[in-house]
Amino acid sequence: MLILVTGGAGFIGSHIVTAFIAAGHEVRVLDALLPAAHRTAPPVPEGVDWRHADVRDGEAVADALRGADAVCHQAAMVGLGKDLTDAPDYVSCNDLGTAVLLAGMAGSGVRRLVLASSMVVYGEGRYECSRHGTVRPGPRRVADLEAGHFEPPCPGCGEPLAAALVEEDAPADPRNVYAATKLAQEHLAAAWARAAGGRVAALRYHNVYGPGMPRDTPYAGVASLFRSALARGEAPRVFEDGGQRRDFVHVRDVADANLAALDGLDGLPEGGSRAYNVGSGELHTVGEMAAGLAAAYGGPAPVVTGEYRLGDVRHITASSQRLRAELGWKPQVAFADGMTEFAAAPLRAG
Repeated sequence: MLILVTGGAGFIGSHIVTAFIAAGHEVRVLDALLPAAHRTAPPVPEGVDWRHADVRDGEAVADALRGADAVCHQAAMVGLGKDLTDAPDYVSCNDLGTAVLLAGMAGSGVRRLVLASSMVVYGEGRYECSRHGTVRPGPRRVADLEAGHFEPPCPGCGEPLAAALVEEDAPADPRNVYAATKLAQEHLAAAWARAAGGRVAALRYHNVYGPGMPRDTPYAGVASLFRSALARGEAPRVFEDGGQRRDFVHVRDVADANLAALDGLDGLPEGGSRAYNVGSGELHTVGEMAAGLAAAYGGPAPVVTGEYRLGDVRHITASSQRLRAELGWKPQVAFADGMTEFAAAPLRAG
């Protein structure tokens, strides 16, 4: 099978390309090499059909789609960004880029799509109140965060909440611009599938980490920011109180999830779309991750700053049971092993 991987030179995309080649597929890569992720041109694996072009370029997309059997859409501007002035770039890269790609697929006859989505579409995770059951916290308030009150209270009674796992059928509640663009990508892809008779698997990645993450960029994930600090000889700076719960999943496991989703597309009906959470199933706080990474690196211990970003969420951990049960995927890299490897792995210039 010939697979077009958009963003295939990026952190996650490059690992997906490696997994697809190892599985015997032919791979074509289209990547704009945006400066936020690429300071220098990345190496191109042997046998890969390389296209240096932007997914917003309709002619380049149409050319890249010729002869393709499926598309794995990874190209995106990622991370929370710096402030709201990033919004036009996020919408252009993520949503316009996806629309141009889908229009090209509609015209080319390519009907299989694996889409890189994100757990950020949920906003805050799932919470349980002892009195009111499952509840959705309201927006975070600056006054609470300034006072160091980071845990969201029950909107009904104000009592503390217990965090729980989110499943794919939970309501979407994007709480920053990046999250809104990822949800829009899912909606665009579902609309394309219905109109064109296509099939879509949307993979909602959790906190992905591993070798090859870009360093020293505000657009990278928190694992990369901590690893970059350690490489500079600095202590990782942990926001809030470090108690934010996340699921850190290794990039090779994410690549394997893309391969499983590609293989599973034919099991969907024509016009169908299906979302899958992609997480390790091991839940850790951001503070625990920073401490584990610093210990493995042999660097200074993390510093808990109490700082915050209003667009962040407190807890978001999700169940990946659907992906395991329906597509037979299972993560292979344990948290401790992954952090030990990541501590010594090279980062790419960002």
